[in-house]
Amino acid sequence: MCSQPATMAPETTDGLRELLVTYARHGTPTSVAIVGNAPMPPDPARAAAIDAADLVVRMTSFAMDAPDQPPSLGRRCDVVVVHRGVLASPYTFADYPSRLYLLVEPGRLHWEPEKLPKWWPADLGFVPVSNWRYTVPMLHLLGLDPAQEVWPTTGTLITYVMTELFPTATVLLTGMSIVDEPDQVTFRHAWGEPVKVTPEHRLSAEAELLRRWHASGRIRLLP
Repeated sequence: MCSQPATMAPETTDGLRELLVTYARHGTPTSVAIVGNAPMPPDPARAAAIDAADLVVRMTSFAMDAPDQPPSLGRRCDVVVVHRGVLASPYTFADYPSRLYLLVEPGRLHWEPEKLPKWWPADLGFVPVSNWRYTVPMLHLLGLDPAQEVWPTTGTLITYVMTELFPTATVLLTGMSIVDEPDQVTFRHAWGEPVKVTPEHRLSAEAELLRRWHASGRIRLLP
């Protein structure tokens, strides 16, 4: 496994760190909540911790708590991470003028086309997440070969990005079922039908890395 630097200097980030800061509540975030798509049981403490973070990041076909539901996943969203094959939920593009949209495209290293889905909002821009700066180093951390058609899930990749860009922040991670279920063959979502785990993912390697990051304090896993 190739070793990688623990952090990047801000000047190497192409302005992504500075852009993210403008979407945080109070300048440079001291806390970041990353919320995956797994269904989670009601937990007011978890929902409160998510909504109290300086920056809240959600992904793809995510769900949020409705006013008439018991608190579970929180109700704030500052950053949305999507990919070209996203199955949009009613929350994905809701209130999109107030959010930052990051596009992860690890498949562009291989065969993924550049074309956006036809239903993408015509007036919505996005910021690509660099494969060179993030996806390839992430693959090395997972012990995977970037020349092979394998890449991390969106949740693990964006966790790497956020911990690289904000190394002193408390990074809370929740809604990531792979940590406890690395052998699953379908992803259950808080919104929508389950989807198959596609063959490019190596969930066991991701789960091991996330648990290691939790043990080292790089992230904090919220049950």
